Amino acid sequence: MANHKSSKKRIRSNDAKRTKNRYQAKTARTAIKGIRTAKDKKEAQKALPGVISMIDKLAKKSIIHKNKAGNLKSKLTKHVSKLK
Repeated sequence: MANHKSSKKRIRSNDAKRTKNRYQAKTARTAIKGIRTAKDKKEAQKALPGVISMIDKLAKKSIIHKNKAGNLKSKLTKHVSKLK
């Protein structure tokens, strides 16, 4: 258990940041899954810019690695372009 006032605050702030990061990452994963399961090309194309924006924000905040973000965006774009 922490003894110093600053370390107690650090524990509280880390927990708050962890909760927020997990929420943002889960929201993005759900949106990605929505595009991957979409059958309609127009619907997927409409959702793609929003999902790419979410992925970029996660990478900018170092929630996911920048290379993973690039891979996700590339794969999603290719998937949407293949839809009929």
